[in-house]
Amino acid sequence: MAKLNGSEIVIECLKEQGVDTVFGYPGGAILNIYDALYKHQDEIHHVLTSHEQGAAHAADGYARATGKVGVCFATSGPGATNLVTGIATAHMDSIPLVAITCNVGLPLLGKDSFQEIDIAGITLPITKYSFIVKDVKKLAASIRRAFKIAQSGRPGPVLVDITKDVTAAVTDFSPREPERIVRMKNQFNDGDIDNAILMLKRSKRPCIVAGGGVILSEASEDLSIFAHKIQAPVACTLMGQGAMNQKDELYTGMVGMHGTKTSNYCVTECDLLIVIGARFSDRVTGNTANFAKDAKILQIDVDEAEVNKNIHVGAQIVGDARVILRKINARLDPLRHEEWFEHVEMMRDMYPLNYDKNKLTGPFVVETIDRLTPDDAIIVTEVGQHQMWTAQYYSFTKPRTFLSSGGLGTMGYGLGAAIGAQTAFPDRVVVNIAGDGCLRMNINELATVSREDLPLIEVVINNHVLGMVRQWQTLYYGKRYSATVLRDKVDFCKVAEGFGVTAYRVTEKEEFEKVFQKALDDRKPAFIEVVIDDDDKVFPMCSPGAALKDTFDETDLRLKEGR
Repeated sequence: MAKLNGSEIVIECLKEQGVDTVFGYPGGAILNIYDALYKHQDEIHHVLTSHEQGAAHAADGYARATGKVGVCFATSGPGATNLVTGIATAHMDSIPLVAITCNVGLPLLGKDSFQEIDIAGITLPITKYSFIVKDVKKLAASIRRAFKIAQSGRPGPVLVDITKDVTAAVTDFSPREPERIVRMKNQFNDGDIDNAILMLKRSKRPCIVAGGGVILSEASEDLSIFAHKIQAPVACTLMGQGAMNQKDELYTGMVGMHGTKTSNYCVTECDLLIVIGARFSDRVTGNTANFAKDAKILQIDVDEAEVNKNIHVGAQIVGDARVILRKINARLDPLRHEEWFEHVEMMRDMYPLNYDKNKLTGPFVVETIDRLTPDDAIIVTEVGQHQMWTAQYYSFTKPRTFLSSGGLGTMGYGLGAAIGAQTAFPDRVVVNIAGDGCLRMNINELATVSREDLPLIEVVINNHVLGMVRQWQTLYYGKRYSATVLRDKVDFCKVAEGFGVTAYRVTEKEEFEKVFQKALDDRKPAFIEVVIDDDDKVFPMCSPGAALKDTFDETDLRLKEGR
């Protein structure tokens, strides 16, 4: 037992939890913790981001890439509120994150003091738990509990707000081994497994939809075994990219609004839909009244609150996906569905992903990146058309290699997340694929990339518009392009060079491979602007509120318009 002040206790608790990296930005209220961190800089690496939101996204990206808890620091007031979007992003995608903020001293709380904000109250709806620590004797227990909560059950973010006087107060401290994390007390029984196996045996046309929960539970290998045992096509949600080896013959592509026709039709035509670690988002289901309406639905999810929330299911197994799949796999004899699989193969041949091969496009850029990068490359995206093209055209073969904001759809997420991933894995290839609209929201983090000398590659697909919003304006708003045209005098390459990052501009299809390969070979911070047409669109597409069976592509659109 030793006498430590609150700031030293914070650092010792982080070391207990195996934390080796923290992302953050200092300020007055948190200065004591930063002073303590200075004395342990050989044990905990601090990455100074350009903005607190970048720190939250970096911690998120670190967590997604590693499976560990991401940690970020911020000071009181605007420093703390700048974390909110990043915390909400992690909350929507179930990412384990601990955000540590400091507030004004206890005597100043509730008096509208300089840079005072009730950050615990603000983040209450977007965290698993929010602490405010006003007693140094409770500090260690609060931090330890925060890490446990972030990882247990369905993962998510936890906020610990500490008053400044607590960071200076002294108390007894005894180190402890971290508690063993039990994902959850599984709520299923043998009868649930029996019922699932019976449903599988009775099915003639099974289909699997895999979501981000498969990745979070480390169940990708078990999913593959299960899919091959029942010979079922596998479609992944956006968050499920990488849950199934996408070069596997059973993989049919992404499902949902910009999913492949094959995946969407499989969901529509199957007689049993097995949904694993996915929450039936509106972007996945389309019209809920017509979603898999001829199928029985078996849902496997760690969170009982997700069962029957958006889609009514016929059966559920509540628990950890890996535990459940292993129990089913151990008891299930192989099942064959040759006729169904032949039909799926026919659909795959009839409805391939397609784009104009004669010009420089987003899909071409993504396919080229896919071809040139190793299987363990970490591909990060911002939000928009480039995000969908990446999910469609990059062949993810491993989990935790696709990082993207799915639930909240946070523009500006990608560069911070890429910083977190590259910090965690300095020797792996990390590529952030962005659009010009998203880049404007986080371009300041290029300073972080340069300062840390991170060899990540920023690829900006620049169509000079807010591409996804413009696509909706084209299809549903009579081509009234209100506030979506970004043509101005900004030179992104000059800006990148000003931050100390080597920049390239690509305007011809033949240039991209050469430039990207050079960036790979150099292993230095690189920025590649790729200029494409402002009216390129993401297809296939299912209109908002339409059924998945009504998914259309560019050919369907031309036929409908009589072109």
